[in-house]
Amino acid sequence: MNTVPEKLFKPRREIQQLLLDGRLEKLLEMTGMLHGHYCPGVAMGVKAVHIAFKELGITDNTGMEEIMAVVECNNCFVDGVQFAGGCTLGNNALVYKDLGKTAATFYRRGASDAVRVCANTFELDTEPDDEKQEAEALFDRAVKKREKLDDTEQKRLKELWIKRSFAVINAPDNAIFTITRTEAPVVAFAPIFESRVCSVCGDKVMETKTRLQNGKPVCIACAKAEYQMVVGKGIVAGGSLSS
Repeated sequence: MNTVPEKLFKPRREIQQLLLDGRLEKLLEMTGMLHGHYCPGVAMGVKAVHIAFKELGITDNTGMEEIMAVVECNNCFVDGVQFAGGCTLGNNALVYKDLGKTAATFYRRGASDAVRVCANTFELDTEPDDEKQEAEALFDRAVKKREKLDDTEQKRLKELWIKRSFAVINAPDNAIFTITRTEAPVVAFAPIFESRVCSVCGDKVMETKTRLQNGKPVCIACAKAEYQMVVGKGIVAGGSLSS
């Protein structure tokens, strides 16, 4: 009989050890594999997890909804939370509140208290003023105005953003965040539903997401019924991608 390698039982072992050891620079490096680049937002997400897990005494997370994160934004910060904390949209341990705040509340199911970590308006003492102005100008052009930077400018923006990201990771916790104890929210476990086959397109679909037409199950898309989507600006009605 083949045996399953021991390491596969705890796939997050390395990440959890980095959190316990406070090796956040290494953890931020690894988070870049998910996020695709380094920025202050993703660094704050990693840092928020470390703060909250330390406050709550969390030493492991199996991704089975025992550790929960309630995020209040859908920006770079959330990728840091997902990678470092193991609370993801896919494992149903990430709850999204469309409030537009760079903040997250962490708690363990069954516990009465939680920790909310919310970003301050902060200045990095280690960042020279000229680099700050240069970084913000390049960011404004590339991200806010969606201008195309040349290769030299793109590399410079990445360089400045990397430096700022690691400065955030190494800054004192209270300089970046307001950290408060709060009551743990009550969020039900994700239910398991049966699947049905749409009688129009043939796709397999969760039964609660079907509609009946002529007594047969039809998916929301084929029924042309209302649905919602999460896009860059938050929660919108389906079909409103460009509005």
